[in-house]
Amino acid sequence: MRPTSGRNSGLAVWSCSGYYSGLVTFVPGDRSPAIGDVDRDTAVRRVQEAYTDGILTHEEMDARLHQVLSARTRQDIQRALASLPAPDPGRSATIGAASGRISRAGVWRVPRTLKVHSAFGRVRLDLTRAIFEHQEVDIELKLGTGGAKIRVPRNAVVELEGLHTAWKDSQYKPPRGSTGTGPRIRITGAVGFGKVRIRHARW
Repeated sequence: MRPTSGRNSGLAVWSCSGYYSGLVTFVPGDRSPAIGDVDRDTAVRRVQEAYTDGILTHEEMDARLHQVLSARTRQDIQRALASLPAPDPGRSATIGAASGRISRAGVWRVPRTLKVHSAFGRVRLDLTRAIFEHQEVDIELKLGTGGAKIRVPRNAVVELEGLHTAWKDSQYKPPRGSTGTGPRIRITGAVGFGKVRIRHARW
């Protein structure tokens, strides 16, 4: 006996004894792109800023943070951030971690002031593909035992006068032939038992 066909699309399933056991209908899954740590961290900061600005109550902030931390796709993140004001690139942003690695790379927006705090972790900042909406950017480092590797655009201007290292001197060599027409990046702060390496992109 053949299973009758209906309007619903699916797959006819037969049992081991040869009898028709039912119709399994396939439902398309959520094809929304998966999110990374950068997306999740950015969403957490937006929720916290909304609470600081009085837009969200403490209970609303907790609920939205739970949505962000349990999100699996960008659609989930968008639902958690619904009705919140757009991020202001001019504001300062802080990236902090007690231990572990802090990493920013790829295409990301650099705020006017970026504060990076880490007690025992390493820091890697790749600004070569980042979006600069300000001609001058301040990066403040507060690092304990971990070092930092920072890559900047080829034509960027780097200033290190405000950076203090307790153990090893920072490593930086301006590239030859640089036009210096790119963003001005001031790196300040204090580094304990670690080294800071700054490199320009080759192209």
